[in-house]
Amino acid sequence: MGNQPEIPGLAKVVYGDGEFDVVSPGSFVLCAVTGQTIALEDLRYWSVARQEAYVNAQAAAERFIELGQKGQS
Repeated sequence: MGNQPEIPGLAKVVYGDGEFDVVSPGSFVLCAVTGQTIALEDLRYWSVARQEAYVNAQAAAERFIELGQKGQS
């Protein structure tokens, strides 16, 4: 969360199990995989452990696979 750039409208969010809390107001977050903006009302995929948002299920799966492969090296 601390590495997010300062972008007007970018919300700072704490991701929990099944819900998220906006801790700094904004209208969107960034996908950790694609860098795409995700409107808060459209946010459906995130990682609690990594505190990252994902634009869709495919991006979330790509990130999971990527990190899994790094862990096996």
